[in-house]
Amino acid sequence: MSEELWSRGAVELAGAIRRREVSSREVVQAHLDRIAAVNDRVNAVVQVLADEALAAAEAADRAVQGGGDLGALHGVPCTVKENIDLAGTATTWGLAALAQAVAPIDSPQVERIRGAGAIPIGRTNLPDMALRVNTDSQLHGRTRNPWDPSRTAGGSSGGEAAALATGMSPLGLGNDLGGSLRNPAHCCGVASLKPSLGAVAAATVIPPEDLTIAFQLMNVEGVMARCVADVRAGFLAIAGQHPRDPLSVPATFTDLAPGQRLRVAVLAEPPGGSTQPGVAAAVRSAADALADAGHDVVEAVPPDYEKALELWASILTADLRILKSMLDQVMGEGGRTFLDHALTHLPVIDQPGLAAAHTQRFGLARRWSLWFAEHPVLLSPVWTEVAFDADFDVASYDGAVQTLSLMRPVLPANLLGTPSAVVPGGLSEGLPVGVQVMGPKFSDLRCLAVAEQIEQRLGILTPIDPRDL
Repeated sequence: MSEELWSRGAVELAGAIRRREVSSREVVQAHLDRIAAVNDRVNAVVQVLADEALAAAEAADRAVQGGGDLGALHGVPCTVKENIDLAGTATTWGLAALAQAVAPIDSPQVERIRGAGAIPIGRTNLPDMALRVNTDSQLHGRTRNPWDPSRTAGGSSGGEAAALATGMSPLGLGNDLGGSLRNPAHCCGVASLKPSLGAVAAATVIPPEDLTIAFQLMNVEGVMARCVADVRAGFLAIAGQHPRDPLSVPATFTDLAPGQRLRVAVLAEPPGGSTQPGVAAAVRSAADALADAGHDVVEAVPPDYEKALELWASILTADLRILKSMLDQVMGEGGRTFLDHALTHLPVIDQPGLAAAHTQRFGLARRWSLWFAEHPVLLSPVWTEVAFDADFDVASYDGAVQTLSLMRPVLPANLLGTPSAVVPGGLSEGLPVGVQVMGPKFSDLRCLAVAEQIEQRLGILTPIDPRDL
């Protein structure tokens, strides 16, 4: 293989390992060397699992020599966000208070990615309790955007995105309550999928083990990578029902049939605020790519778009207000500041109001489901701006409010439990712009297929070397 091993994708590496063109040990070592070479410049990988990974790679190579059945990701390294249980390591959530909270067993998604043959090589950074879209943790500090270290890498899976973008990992695991798989994909120029609710099982042994209502309804586990094919492979590896997660389902996922053409609704400038022209232009370029692929591309807005944003905020903040005194005790200054600003900005909801919000959520889901029957794909921005200056979200109350506004395109998918794929749509002001492909529940594979058509036209932006100030 002439190219550097760390620059190649997960599916490509798995094929080369299977064909014995390269060993898993060589692949893992190449990524460990890449981490050593560039991680200091971005602070994405916060724990390196070199010894464990090399031992697993040697076992993977023995399995190849043995000629038995191999998983789809056999021998391929991956990274895991530090709020997902990985046996023998701490599930820190970015907090000093949880620095020694070592999980004795894997979470379901880690169990399954290992079952497909992948090898965890590191843990990645996230903001305190995953409650900012700027990755800066009390425990590990800031993850810097590899395109411009003065900008945010996004969040909360910002460590994953920066690691992927710089070639430290070909595949990563993260999660998404308010765009946390998609925000950093946009900021760092990689791909991701926020799956349908219930598609990927999740569980933890680090207290609290039981989820609040907002997390039950809106949080999902998923995969990030540099290209759509790798996201698809990772998603298929981890999807499915698991006994540890009572909300997980044995779903069948709708895909794009060969030669199938769809009606694609384009929303380049989402309601509820302004959109940077370069971001809107990237969405329209993606729309042109889909039109050239034969899809029927129209401009359309789903019903009650701004109501979806309001309901997401109402349901989440009802939980956060209850938890705030506990969060204030463990979170760092930045996390507390953003949470304070957000809760000041967002309305207080009482118990009757929360009950009404859940009823309204059902009605909105029903209307969007009918709308998706006519428009199976919604194409939109991820954020309405490029990656903001680091700490813009906490520098002032107005900055926090603007941050909540610019991330509005990601929120309907969390509220409604629908899938949403992200793929780079180009650059604006020298920074990546992600475009988002959203569809009805359990159309995850179709969203990925449409995103891949955009990728084939507009190209892949990473891996890159981290840039200096």
